[in-house]
Amino acid sequence: MASIGSVPIHRAAGQAQGSEGAQITQRTIPIVIAHRGASGYLPEHTLPAYSTAALLGADYIELDLVSTRDGQLIARHDNVLNLTTNVAELTEYRDRQTEKIVDGRVIRGWFSEDFTLEEIRNLRAIERIPAVRPANTRFDGHYTVPTLEEAIAAIQALQTMLTRDIGLYIELKHPTYFDRIGLPMEATLIDGLRDSGYQEAHHPVYLQSFEVENLRRLDGMTDLRLVQLLGDSGQPFDVQAAGGSLTFDAMATADGLLEIATYADGVGPEKTHFLIPRNDSGNLALEDSSDFVALAHAANLVVHPYTFRAENQFLPVALRTSPDATELGSAAQEMAAFLALGIDGFFTDHTDIGVAERDRYLLRD
Repeated sequence: MASIGSVPIHRAAGQAQGSEGAQITQRTIPIVIAHRGASGYLPEHTLPAYSTAALLGADYIELDLVSTRDGQLIARHDNVLNLTTNVAELTEYRDRQTEKIVDGRVIRGWFSEDFTLEEIRNLRAIERIPAVRPANTRFDGHYTVPTLEEAIAAIQALQTMLTRDIGLYIELKHPTYFDRIGLPMEATLIDGLRDSGYQEAHHPVYLQSFEVENLRRLDGMTDLRLVQLLGDSGQPFDVQAAGGSLTFDAMATADGLLEIATYADGVGPEKTHFLIPRNDSGNLALEDSSDFVALAHAANLVVHPYTFRAENQFLPVALRTSPDATELGSAAQEMAAFLALGIDGFFTDHTDIGVAERDRYLLRD
């Protein structure tokens, strides 16, 4: 039993499991998922970003994983290393820049699969979106790129220190791409989690993907909970690569959600496309809120929309506090609108704001 403020609660991690047949509760305790750590305040996917998120109250820490050339899993949102590390500045790796097609897109850069873990350890993290988060650039070059094992060890140490569960919310990035180049990641992930004590459905772990077939494979490999991510347009890449017709929009229908429930326990929809759209003025069109949450709950799926960010640039117009895109706006009001729909958790770059708004939601009648 844990508590939020003066309200005693059970951790939400064990409250709802779709494909196992458990019932979604009327008043689920929404979980706050630290999107790539406390990425609003520190460069994403660094141990300090994970630690800060835990200290700010996150229930789960999101880890995005890609593979190195020697099959090691490292925490990066993309396999394109120059987006989030200083690799482009290192003369010894200048010849590694190349052009590849990843998930149907031509990309030029430095790629994780062209580096061994030993070489990755020479890199340092940088802020991914410096124009929006200039304050975070003061940390550029200070932090290493963590492995899966290092991230888990840090989070488990924080659990001991804080005497509460801190879950893992893990995505294997570009699974079809990595399969095709001979670096499948699923077995390595499951083995690593099992070695760290995570293997049962009640353990505080979610595994997520925008693709379908890797989730189906994972469903046959583990009892850990699975989440189907839904993009705001197009198709899962594995479906596209196979010439299939299934779209994310079709997956969000009543029938589509029932199909998802045959292999997954939850869904992670893009928030404005599937739940509350924005109108022509750039504000939340509350009157056009969808019945997605009700349909997902009817299929016994939890709903964890993404991503809530606090900078004015990302907020509805009415919730911006100034013309400065980098300043923080009224993100709590946006979160409140989505919590009112009955969501079971949400991803945010600003853990402290998310936790405070979730706690206020729980205290309301």
